[in-house]
Order: sequence, then C-alpha cells, then structure tokens
Amino acid sequence: MRVLVTGSNGLLGQKLVSAMRSDKDVKLIATSRGEDRTPDPGDYLYLSLDCTDAAAVNRCFDEVHPDVVIHTAAMTNVDACELDPMNCQLQNVTATKNLVDASVVCGAHFIHLSTDFIFDGEAGPYNEDDEPKPLSIYGQSKLDAEHVVMNAGLAKWAIARTIIVYGVAPGLSRSNVVLWAKSALEKGQPIKVVHDQWRMPTLAEDLADGCIRIATRGATGIFNLCGPDGMSILELVQRVGAYFKLDTSVITAIDSASLNQPAKRPPKTGFVLDKSRRVLGYAPRGFEAGLNVLEQQLQQR
Repeated sequence: MRVLVTGSNGLLGQKLVSAMRSDKDVKLIATSRGEDRTPDPGDYLYLSLDCTDAAAVNRCFDEVHPDVVIHTAAMTNVDACELDPMNCQLQNVTATKNLVDASVVCGAHFIHLSTDFIFDGEAGPYNEDDEPKPLSIYGQSKLDAEHVVMNAGLAKWAIARTIIVYGVAPGLSRSNVVLWAKSALEKGQPIKVVHDQWRMPTLAEDLADGCIRIATRGATGIFNLCGPDGMSILELVQRVGAYFKLDTSVITAIDSASLNQPAKRPPKTGFVLDKSRRVLGYAPRGFEAGLNVLEQQLQQR
C-alpha cells in the first residue's frame, strides 16, 4: 500500500512517519515544505511539496501513484487565519482541492484531517453527524475543505476530526498547549489561563493510530479522533502541573473575552467516540497516560 502523507514535518505528520516507516506492507511517501525534519531519514521516500501548487501536486501524484493520501498539512493558527483570510483559504481549501483532484484521478483513498472548530461549542460533545456552525475563518475554512472532500466524487474518502493535538517531535516551529503549560510552570512565573473553554486533548500518537486504522481498514465517512478525557483549558494546565509536580499556584483563571483574540473560540466542544471505537477499534489513552508518553520521550531527547 502506497501511503502519501502531507505535512510530514508537523507533529501528526512525524508521528505517522514514525509509525508507518517500518511497516513492510506500506510504501511511505512523506511530503512537506522544505527539507525533511525527521532526525533519522531513510526507509521511506521524502518529497518537498507545496500543496497549494496544483501542478506540483499533479507531478508528485504522477510520480508515486498513492493508494492512500493522509492530508495533515494546514494553516492551524486560528488568529493568523482570522487576520489573513486569503492565505487561510489558500492553505486550507485550495490545497485540499488540489490534492483531492489528484486523488480522484489516481483513485486514492483520501483521508482529511479536520477540527472541532467547525462547531460553535454550544452543544458539545459532538457526534459525527451533528450540524457544523463555525465561529472563525479558520473553522469555516476547515468546514469548506470537508465539503470539497465530500463532494469531489472520490472513490473513497474519510474525514478525521480532532481536538488540541499534543506531543513531542523534533524541529517543530509551533509548540502545543501541553508543552507550553509545562514550560511556563517550570519557570514559576505568573500565567493566565482561560477557564471557559472546554476540550478533549489528543495525544499525537493516538491520532496517528486512528488515521492509520482508517487507512488499513479502507474506512470511509467521518470519524471523531480525540482523547477520551474532557476538561477546561484551566484544568488541563493544572493537570499538567500536578503530573510533573510543578507549582500551580502561579495560575490565574481568566475569561476568554479578556484576551481580545482576533478569532472567536467555541466554548465547549469535545467529541463522542463511540463510532471510532466500534468501527476502527480506536482506543485513545487517558490524559495522564498521554503525559507519561510525552515525559518518556522528553527524557530520551
């Protein structure tokens, strides 16, 4: 099975490469912009690819003829998307259409990563068939990309929706909320954390496992892939502090409105995981078990 991963330099992308590179049943093609950031390249093909360039995408697909495409590349900075909607549209919708069009031609199973931000957060946790209502340009772009996938006439497609992905990987340009919380608490300086946003954080390894299960089973449709534990962002930071035995008295709870962020956030999302557990055998680790995985990886660096 020839599997092409976009965004292979990102957190999820690196976990997918790590999980599939030694699978004798998989011919892995990792793609991202620029150089391969994997510290130990080899036993897979890496191609530099700008997904917003339709001609480049077509040349890539003509060369490797993927059976499966796992599309993780995206513009995910919610406020940056709000401030630069044209670039957000290009990265999240146009790029998806380029990949989908190429997948239609070669008959690839297209697996698209999406987000809880397609919902308004008024009625979470959500099932796969609940009606989306995005509050931000980022959320709208990801919903538009979902529609591109659903309506393209693909032989097989799947959408994997997820929430707050955390983990450790080399050379990442962006951090994530768990690593930020750990670092901030280690410094012992006062920090402000919102108490009125509720999420179900996802260990990157578990998300990668869910995506691979979709690929190997040839599963189609929409799947919720997140962690099993729901909590406010405030509780998340407190639990990170408790796990790593850090002083959490430096945390001050604040309202989201006080941050004056350009993009509006949904107050309570979360996903119902029944379908993914039943159809895929998806079994994500609890939050503290995920922190244990992260801790072990940090110790090995």
